[in-house]
Amino acid sequence: MPFSLSSLSRLICLGAALLLGQAAVVQAAEGDDAVPSLAGKRIAVSMTGTSHYFDIKAFQAQVDEIKRLGGTPITLDAGRNDKNLVTQLQTVVTQKPDAVIQTLGTLSVIDPWLKRISKAGIPLFTIDVPSQYSLNNTTSDNVATGKALADQLIKDAGGKGKILVFNGFYGVPVCAIRYDQLKLALKDHPQLEIIQPELRDVIPNTVQDAYSQVSALLNKYPAGSVSAIWAAWDIPQLGASKALIDAKRTEIKTYGVDGTPEVLALLGQANSPVGAVVAQQPALIGKTAVQNVARYLAGQRDLPKETHVATLLTTADNLAQVQQLRGD
Repeated sequence: MPFSLSSLSRLICLGAALLLGQAAVVQAAEGDDAVPSLAGKRIAVSMTGTSHYFDIKAFQAQVDEIKRLGGTPITLDAGRNDKNLVTQLQTVVTQKPDAVIQTLGTLSVIDPWLKRISKAGIPLFTIDVPSQYSLNNTTSDNVATGKALADQLIKDAGGKGKILVFNGFYGVPVCAIRYDQLKLALKDHPQLEIIQPELRDVIPNTVQDAYSQVSALLNKYPAGSVSAIWAAWDIPQLGASKALIDAKRTEIKTYGVDGTPEVLALLGQANSPVGAVVAQQPALIGKTAVQNVARYLAGQRDLPKETHVATLLTTADNLAQVQQLRGD
């Protein structure tokens, strides 16, 4: 659900949610009617995958906005497989669309192929991929997101204890930024330390694998020895939270990013293991990316290198307001 000025005003008046990147969300919400037409334009929507909440919402928003503006979406889904994604990007070059929007991906894997798209003269736009070849990358403010999540974890833990960290996707730029912010924040809190070795979240079977890893480690670390579990996204957070519930380890809290509905629902339960999740707005991200494409194709050449869309630090205290504002 796009963030309107009226909904933003309600949020500020309620004082119930921490808005991260406030100015950007106002900018992204303004002027839908003034966005140029995409009539006669073919826009390739290249997805790393569409199996998660963020993916699905961002994908559908791109398709809907392209159609609303009169364009034709060309949809491609790599199924979260790097080999398929490389083949997919090669296919994009041969299809010669008027523009490409690439959503997510490990930068070291896809950047050579993004370069080929750019060298072919096809305008390239990205979501959560800060490639040098992208004309504009639409993304959450991941520095602010990572910092807010880290600060909440530190506050809840009382500044001391051990942290289990999932770090399986540091090659994905947004995950790296969020983890870097956690490590930066912990420098001021030497009594909080990350347990080594780090855990590795996987795709597919993310929830089940996180559940198994955390369940095994809970046997190793008795009550009181672990304060928190952190992940760069909230699907491993969901698996970890379920493991804590089954083990009745109420002293440990989990932290992640995205705001997947299942995690928000768990956050709303009594004695939830979810300490906080930073909720993104994937639908607004997808819509904003398409609008930037439309502006560029209409001749606007002064787009910023990145467009930031606001996120919301979500705890049990402001859960209802966040769900209302996102339209969940």
